[in-house]
Amino acid sequence: MRSFGTGQSIGLSFGPTLTPTVRALLAANITVFALRWLLGDGAARYTFDHLFGLVPRQALDRLYLWQFVSYMFLHQNFWHIFFNMFLLWMFGSEIDTQWGKRAFLRYYLFTGIGAGLVYVLLMPRIEPATAAIPLIGASGAGYGILTAYGLLYPERRVLLWFLIPIKVKWFVIGLGIFELLATRTPSSVGHLAHLGGILFGVLYLKVGDGLWRRLTRARRRNRARGRFHVLDDAPPAASGDAAGPGPREEVDRLLEKISREGLASLTEQERETLRRASRKN
Repeated sequence: MRSFGTGQSIGLSFGPTLTPTVRALLAANITVFALRWLLGDGAARYTFDHLFGLVPRQALDRLYLWQFVSYMFLHQNFWHIFFNMFLLWMFGSEIDTQWGKRAFLRYYLFTGIGAGLVYVLLMPRIEPATAAIPLIGASGAGYGILTAYGLLYPERRVLLWFLIPIKVKWFVIGLGIFELLATRTPSSVGHLAHLGGILFGVLYLKVGDGLWRRLTRARRRNRARGRFHVLDDAPPAASGDAAGPGPREEVDRLLEKISREGLASLTEQERETLRRASRKN
């Protein structure tokens, strides 16, 4: 993932570019929603929801671990899926563009699973009857996306209720406070899962992503370095000349950039530098 930017722009253009990753997530959610609708309101849907929704008692006692992922693709009704997919499109597309597919999917699943984990561990203690009731919906991951957007672009403005302009950072903070207070009130809405998505989003962005990068950086660099062979550095510059990085240092810098941001982040000049290094092999 990337360092947090200040994002000083105060405008939020309507209709971000739909990235392939977000398009795939939308398609998967809509497909599952259609399948669930075709099952009707009887025993078939009940079985489907209890098999693929997140049921605390089943997830913990019977180790139905797939439910921590599958529940994110089930939705109760049109408005439930509409708002979750609208959120994914509006805020997730730009994050996906900046981070790249793998980092975005890793974060999306991490926050969704984290939201489910918080719900499973805490909700049955607050309301024991929920231990046998399936939790469904991508809201936990969606709140994680909102959290990332608020940290990446804190000074941008969104329209609260499509009317009131508010900075994203205050919107996310206010949303977190609301969800925290809402967990104390009886409701069919998974407020605790929403709060879990926010908490796991902050955890990942502040701690987890740096740890992930450290664990994978050496492997990625070694894999990238295997494509190139760099000759000995050029002789030192003559006295009075500006000393620049040698070929080896330059390639190391570019390989490090690839490991952080992906091959697409390289400029044409940087690509040519790597091609020249490769031809020397």
